[in-house]
Amino acid sequence: MTFDGFGEYAIDFYDGLVLDNSKAYWDDNKETYLRDVRAPMEALMLALEKEFGEGKIFRPYRDVRFAKDKTPYKDHCGAVIEKGRGGGAYYVQLSPEGLMTGGGSFHMQSDQLARYRASVDAHGVLLRKIVDKLLEQDWQLAGDVMKSKPRGFADDHPHLDLLRHRSIYVRKVWEPDDVLHEPGCLDRVRKSWRQLKEFNAWCEDHVGVSEQPRR
Repeated sequence: MTFDGFGEYAIDFYDGLVLDNSKAYWDDNKETYLRDVRAPMEALMLALEKEFGEGKIFRPYRDVRFAKDKTPYKDHCGAVIEKGRGGGAYYVQLSPEGLMTGGGSFHMQSDQLARYRASVDAHGVLLRKIVDKLLEQDWQLAGDVMKSKPRGFADDHPHLDLLRHRSIYVRKVWEPDDVLHEPGCLDRVRKSWRQLKEFNAWCEDHVGVSEQPRR
């Protein structure tokens, strides 16, 4: 299976799904999803597997059991490579927004958050250096951020902004363009993920995989 880019109608499929998130639309356009979205994403992950590891493509169906929004389908296709949730991840996503790549700790349970804060408190200079380098490479810093400061830390802590994070990751977005549908899209993802290696190594070493049952 060779990755030659996402299909011609990949973005059109999701544009339509945003307007009509229904089973009828899905059934009428499922072949487009399989051909232009799912199959290329499988080929992309296979092409990256040797360098980054085995990936997982997320299901297209939303979990609506406890959600107010009952629309049945996700408006994007995402895939991830990670050793364990929260301990560093390589992520790629196709949506009407275009192509997005990302990495870091997208979710932290309480034991992971405790390790993260202890590491930032003691060795925040290293994480700051890694994050600043990514910002210079046009990444956007994101995550669940507290409005107040976490307990036990001084108001003038030099890394208070990082300590406020309850999850921390970076993202980069390319709007839909010709490269999305060409083999060069693989180079775009590979290059961006290589920039994330130091960040994900920090997350693996200082956050790690949770020892608690997954919520």
